[in-house]
Amino acid sequence: MPIRDTIQLGRAAGLMVAAAVLLTGCDYWPPALQTQIEQLRSELQTVTMEKAQLQNQMSSLTKAKDDLQMQVDDLSRTNRDKSTLIASLQSSVSALQERVAKSSKPVAAKAPAVKVTPKPAIKTAQKAPVKKKTLTKSAVH
Repeated sequence: MPIRDTIQLGRAAGLMVAAAVLLTGCDYWPPALQTQIEQLRSELQTVTMEKAQLQNQMSSLTKAKDDLQMQVDDLSRTNRDKSTLIASLQSSVSALQERVAKSSKPVAAKAPAVKVTPKPAIKTAQKAPVKKKTLTKSAVH
């Protein structure tokens, strides 16, 4: 057998072995790699649980935000309505004040002027100043 045929047979056999290894896979995992894989799996589970909790919190906060936005909208509408009512009431009051002012002018001219006498001021009696006692030094030694 020539050398070329042997090399080709060796290559073919090597390819067959490589294909067999690739198809069957390797069941050996080093202990350090197994530890890392387990640690990553546990971290993945923890992160997945935290994500679920955060999504629940997010949905509850979104619902609360929507409720508060509805309240703000209701209060804004009520505020607008009350502002309109206040403006109309103020215009009614000013119109009534003008009517009263117009109707009271002729009456005030006809009515006699009333004199207002001031009340006499009440005087309060002033108190005498309080005398302070002076302390004397005694000659006791």
